[in-house]
Amino acid sequence: MLSPAELAERLAQDAEAVCRHYLSAGRRAGHYWLVGDVDNTRGASLYVHLAGPRAGRWTDAATGQFGDLLDLIRETCGLVDFRDVAFEARRFLSLPDPQPRSPSRSGSHDSAAVVLPASERARRLFRATQPLAGTLADAYLRGRGILRGSDHAALRFHAACYYRDLVTGQTSSYPALIAAVTGPGGEITGIHRCFLEPAGGGKARVDNPRRALGALLGNGVRFCLPLNASIPVVAAGEGLETVLSLSQVMPRMPMVAALSASHLAAFRFPPGCRRIYIAADADAAGRHAIERLSRRAQICGILPLVVSPELSDLNEDLRWLGPDRLAASLRSQLTPEDAMTFMA
Repeated sequence: MLSPAELAERLAQDAEAVCRHYLSAGRRAGHYWLVGDVDNTRGASLYVHLAGPRAGRWTDAATGQFGDLLDLIRETCGLVDFRDVAFEARRFLSLPDPQPRSPSRSGSHDSAAVVLPASERARRLFRATQPLAGTLADAYLRGRGILRGSDHAALRFHAACYYRDLVTGQTSSYPALIAAVTGPGGEITGIHRCFLEPAGGGKARVDNPRRALGALLGNGVRFCLPLNASIPVVAAGEGLETVLSLSQVMPRMPMVAALSASHLAAFRFPPGCRRIYIAADADAAGRHAIERLSRRAQICGILPLVVSPELSDLNEDLRWLGPDRLAASLRSQLTPEDAMTFMA
């Protein structure tokens, strides 16, 4: 039985054939295979190395997703369990399955794998979660000073979420904080996973404890954001904990966590928006996101206002300076009208 790393290496030896089979809407360009995304749409955002020491490695420049060809099979076929990914890889390579099994519920063991869009895979995973209150994820947020996490329907808990190390190929499962990424109409377009240590105490000790799935661009994790309503004031932030820290002291203000600097820059403004408060990290990517989003807002006649932390980020302000100090700092950065409405 081949290990995950050996399976990935066998796939990489014939990377172009893998791409032609699972990403048939793409095309070869030099030593790369170019396609729109893991849903096999036309475009050139996702590129796969076809030769050299990185053969089989891929990256989606729009979403930040990356991995090897086993990850590509998982994403394109809508698989969750690694045993199903391995089965499909062996099927493609014409290798015998060491432990024949009856077909899984996803039907992935048929002669042709069932391909599900990334957004549908995200919705399936979200349906497998449980309410946040009283869980390890709730305790994790409380440890970060965020006491109202369970008030938000967008936040859920998964007790054993699939995780695969992108370097070693090792697979395992971890408890995870799951956040629903939604579009303007409230439909789930993706999810954000924060993997946690089973014994508590913080994020899982893995190379990448935060991962996203689905369509994030222009969407986000929404808090106190009513549907089909005019929203004159909204706050948009880069990270989930940044926005939850804002929500801790301004629970009635509509807010969105875009989950990355590039997605924050592309955030779609809600109808009727007149002012947007922007909270981004102070690094180069965060500053670039603030500039791009501010320019887009001004073009649309929306006033952009940047909220800045006293320490390195707003969650540090909440944890180390306390909610009263954070509220006072934010009050001085809001317009008088918004301070009266949201800071009462």
